[in-house]
Amino acid sequence: MRWAVDVRNLNVWYGLKHVLKNVSLRIPRNMVFAIMGPSGCGKSTLLRAMNRLLELNPLAKVEGEVWINGVNIYSDEVDPMDARRLAGMVFQVPNPFPHLSIYENVALGPKLNGIVRSKKELDELVEWALRKAYLWDEVKDELKKPAARLSGGQQQRLCIARTLALKPKIILMDEPTANLDPVAASKIEELMLELKEDYTVVIVTHNPQQAARVSDYVAFLYMGEVIEVGETSNVFTTPKHELTEKYVVGKMG
Repeated sequence: MRWAVDVRNLNVWYGLKHVLKNVSLRIPRNMVFAIMGPSGCGKSTLLRAMNRLLELNPLAKVEGEVWINGVNIYSDEVDPMDARRLAGMVFQVPNPFPHLSIYENVALGPKLNGIVRSKKELDELVEWALRKAYLWDEVKDELKKPAARLSGGQQQRLCIARTLALKPKIILMDEPTANLDPVAASKIEELMLELKEDYTVVIVTHNPQQAARVSDYVAFLYMGEVIEVGETSNVFTTPKHELTEKYVVGKMG
């Protein structure tokens, strides 16, 4: 199957507010796909719909289909926890478990989900995930120290390692650099480009410049609707819609 994610006629309400309106889009495999748009347009809601996190909000109502790796995650036969393992989430604010060690932050998910069968396998998985997140060389001698001691950028990469350890099919990132300094943000952007060799990365950003830097494909959302989807180079150089053009040139915040 060509598509890592296939969203079909997705509608989301928070109470009476219609937040996403008949959203359909397809995300190719092994790409960085950016969802961009002004604040309040539904970007984060769309991302959360891709791993059923919306169900944690009692006011949310979801209609439509979201297919991840050929599985309709909104099928009655799919457990929400299985859906969340298919699509790992990295949030805007780094959220490691502060009182757990660096090692335990990465190891906890695989232990709880029965991904490993021995301490040796767990050690190897933790090292693998930290290496994939470009953090191993910085923390390999401090694995027993609390995660709270890491810098903001390191904490975000630890959260990415924690996500990778659960072996997801896609990685969802909700403005993962918004609270980082430029140097730390640059490292996360470089990491996204590396991760797409093995994963599909879907990033939400309010920054069109970031979308232009890191993504292969982009979707522009406005007031809950998909206005334009396409290869990033095409959308930024020859946008088909006037709203898209205003956004990418900075005339719309």
